[in-house]
Amino acid sequence: MKQVKKLLTVLAALSLLFIGLGLTSKVKADYSAATSAQVKAIQKAGVLKVGVKQDVPNFGYYNADTDAYEGMEIDIAKKLAKALGVKVEFTAVTAQTREALIDNGQLDIIIATYTITDERKENYSFSNPYYTDEVGFLVNKSSKISSISDLNGLTIGVAQGSTTKSSIEEYASAHNLTFNYVQLGSYPELAISLYAKRIAAFSVDKSILSGYVSNKTEILSEGFNTQEYGIATKKSNTELTAYINDLLAEWKSDGSLEKIYDKYDLTPATAE
Repeated sequence: MKQVKKLLTVLAALSLLFIGLGLTSKVKADYSAATSAQVKAIQKAGVLKVGVKQDVPNFGYYNADTDAYEGMEIDIAKKLAKALGVKVEFTAVTAQTREALIDNGQLDIIIATYTITDERKENYSFSNPYYTDEVGFLVNKSSKISSISDLNGLTIGVAQGSTTKSSIEEYASAHNLTFNYVQLGSYPELAISLYAKRIAAFSVDKSILSGYVSNKTEILSEGFNTQEYGIATKKSNTELTAYINDLLAEWKSDGSLEKIYDKYDLTPATAE
């Protein structure tokens, strides 16, 4: 009788084991099935096509000496490609070209200091923020400008197609200030205009400005209007965005994103 009981106990244990294995297999199968067609299409192509900046030190910068892109956003793109098991292909974009290249299918995603706004979310699918910054001002030290109010009535340079101008206008309205504007196509053009004193300040997010500081310029300590950068893709690619969000959450949790910030001496702004 004792032997029968032992046999029944063993059989019960084996039964539970097989059920557990079956459930484990089912979970893996469901996870595999949940991988979207959009993600599978990139894996089948064997390449992740990413739009990045080439003129923003610390974020997306093309180094002519090494013939390679470098920066925080470049590293994030490489991590995404590694997770997908594919190669990464970079295409330089500007504020004027990045949306068009997504629209015509030349790019899968853009990671290019692209600020998340309600207006943009109407046309594109955005990931959760991977970096938070605030608008700042780069000025010539010789100008003796030490605060935003010192810029009242002066000319500020901003990038074409960016959200900076509208952000400054909102700030000016709230603080009874008036500014003139020059809009140029790239950050290097704006930096050169500042050095030549054709503009009183070069304005964009502070971390972008950090790449253009010289011994003759400085970033004002004041800043405003928190900016959140997101990874964008076509509006219909919601499943790809969900996949990216899962990875971003994992990298925030395990400290991977923090290590990338530290690599480029970047400190995210505190969200408002």
